[in-house]
Amino acid sequence: MNDNQPRAWTADDAQRDTSWIQRLNAEEVAGFDAALAHAKAAGKPWLQMTAEDFPLPEPACAALKRAFATAQGRWGLCLLKGFPVDRWSEDDTKLAYWGMGLHTGVARTQNPKSQYMNDVRDEGAVYKAANGQSRGYNTKAGLDFHMDSGDIVGLLCRRTAMNGGESLVASTIAVAEELGRRRPDLLEVLKQPFYHHYQGSQDPLQPPYYACPIIGSDPAHFTMRVNRKNIVAAQRDFPELPRVTEQQWEAIDLLEQIMADPRWSYRMQLEQGDLQLVNNYVIVHSRTPFEDFPEADRKRHLLRLWLAVPDSQPLPADWAEYFIDTRPGSVRGGLRGSQSTAEFAAYEQRQAAALGMAWRPWAPVKRRADAPAAMQAA
Repeated sequence: MNDNQPRAWTADDAQRDTSWIQRLNAEEVAGFDAALAHAKAAGKPWLQMTAEDFPLPEPACAALKRAFATAQGRWGLCLLKGFPVDRWSEDDTKLAYWGMGLHTGVARTQNPKSQYMNDVRDEGAVYKAANGQSRGYNTKAGLDFHMDSGDIVGLLCRRTAMNGGESLVASTIAVAEELGRRRPDLLEVLKQPFYHHYQGSQDPLQPPYYACPIIGSDPAHFTMRVNRKNIVAAQRDFPELPRVTEQQWEAIDLLEQIMADPRWSYRMQLEQGDLQLVNNYVIVHSRTPFEDFPEADRKRHLLRLWLAVPDSQPLPADWAEYFIDTRPGSVRGGLRGSQSTAEFAAYEQRQAAALGMAWRPWAPVKRRADAPAAMQAA
């Protein structure tokens, strides 16, 4: 079997074969330090930077690209350990992480404010808030299993929690295979359109919801995207949308049951200096609740990048409403938000050209003006 293609794995597989875990050596760490020092001295705004402004020596660059290749390969994930965030300041860590992204992909915006790097830490938000606009990454709650909105989600761990906050990951290929063994009829149900709430993170031109099947229809390239919370919120807030059927709920229930089963769900504690990379089409992830330290700079803090990457797979045509561009190796995904700028579009185009990726100016597949009148007024 081709190790360059994602394939199914169980929690026992991940425990037994740890080739998806890699560690930086001293020479590689020194390379990241040197690139950071260069970037700090240059002082360029992030969106004007190129990979040349974060000049990684060959060993460090090779380690980073090897980790991304691992996340696109057999496992669909990689844990790269050893970044010196204990001695990097918060600002330095963010600059270094942005610089890594310049070597590996095109950053995607992530929220209503169109931010392209997010702080994952408890800011007192409420998970599953009634207004449909709660964001789990700003809470200390345990999260449902879900995918993020790019080819790769990277989480760089700067500080760990006092207790809890474990990361859970599962192979969606394995989960889908198990669901198909138990209920092949429900596997087909998951290929139907499901409407999701944007949580206020859509462009003003878009409706506040979108349709996307949970399992993709392309037989050659497996894809899954599940976020039950946003399906529930869309059903609650938009009565004009088609109702989720009893069979569709049954399929989601069984899917969640399998994802949470310890046979398929691998549990890990991200440590300070860990970079977790996840392929969002073949890995589903979650997090346990956590309790923070009282001191401000000891509180759990991760940095999140969503990246479109050059070697990404094609996506099903019926995923275009959400991802906009379904071509392999294209700049796609993310949550556009309401504050995306011409400067960010210029960064996207320049970065895509540097990496040999397909890019086209953003335009919505579905427009708010074409939605029912009730949505136009919302």
